[in-house]
Amino acid sequence: MKLFVCQECRQIVFFENTFCGQCSRRLGFCSESVNMLALDPGGDDPAAPASGPAAGDWLPVAGREGGPPRFFCANAGHNVCNWLLPEGSSGTGSPDNSSPENSSTGTFCIACRHNHVIPDLAKEGNQERWAKLEQAKHRLFYSLLRLKLPLKTRAEDPQGGLVFNFPDDPPDGDPSQKVMTGHDEGVITIALREADDVEREKMRVEMGEHYRTLLGHFRHEVGHYYWNVLVRDAGNAEACRAVFGDDTQDYGAALQTHYENGPPAGWQDSYVSAYATTHAWEDFAETWAHYLHIVDTLETAVSYGIAVDPSVVRDDSLTLHFEFDPYEAGSFDQIIQAWLPLTLAVNSLNRSMGQPDLYPFIITPAIANKLHFIHRLVHHLPLS
Repeated sequence: MKLFVCQECRQIVFFENTFCGQCSRRLGFCSESVNMLALDPGGDDPAAPASGPAAGDWLPVAGREGGPPRFFCANAGHNVCNWLLPEGSSGTGSPDNSSPENSSTGTFCIACRHNHVIPDLAKEGNQERWAKLEQAKHRLFYSLLRLKLPLKTRAEDPQGGLVFNFPDDPPDGDPSQKVMTGHDEGVITIALREADDVEREKMRVEMGEHYRTLLGHFRHEVGHYYWNVLVRDAGNAEACRAVFGDDTQDYGAALQTHYENGPPAGWQDSYVSAYATTHAWEDFAETWAHYLHIVDTLETAVSYGIAVDPSVVRDDSLTLHFEFDPYEAGSFDQIIQAWLPLTLAVNSLNRSMGQPDLYPFIITPAIANKLHFIHRLVHHLPLS
């Protein structure tokens, strides 16, 4: 994630900010430019303060000499979104998060128009949980926009468009009826309990995972969606099988085998996680998630001008200044060469604070080859 700046006062601002801490200008994220915009109240209420509510129209301060007004996503009214509608949208219509067919009303931003089922906001604590889910989802969409990946709603593609459901578990507490996080032909379900830090940590320990995060869930599940779009539907299945294995194997049987027997011995040599050993689909989705982890974290390092130059190393094998755009990198070699020194540094920083490693994974040559495939796939490069 890159750093942003307020166009009014040049103060650094961050992706989730809604106001500038220096000049109090309203901030909105523009999906077209993938940038944060400082805003002045528009013509609907010229007397409104710059730090006022998200309702009404707004004008970017960088274009005071003219330009169309901008409107906030309807979900800004729930304090779960700070994105602007695409330029030219009027912001009119009846916002309705309950149906993907309503994504064409012009009231939702590029990210929120993919929502289908949101939490019951009448239930205590659900608004806060939804806000956590949306924060992770919007960070996912930042990466998808930076990579210029196709994004179709259910209204645009009724059979396979991308849809998000955030349901709660049934109130009766029956374990067999718990909501399962997963993907099904474009429908991504993230169980609401995943937004509860205690519950998520409990599941992480029970399932023996290195870590379990909301953003990781979104990145993994959208990997299944893009397997459909970029592999299956784009005619790249054979090339993908040559790297990730046979996806035609029975998925249900593979899942049962994994939960009964665990990962095979020596899995760390070829798979980025134990869950990736389950099936070729899960290997692809786990590797896809790690690709997004890597490029986005590297972009953060670049934004801060981070350099790694350990004084105790005799050669320059771990010396690196992060000065390239990982989202635009032509070769994955450049990305992976930067990733090793950065992870050594940040893992050591975490240990100094008594925290687990930020990135507790090892990228072997076999795993790097799979990441190379993902890089070529998202950048439309030859796959072999």
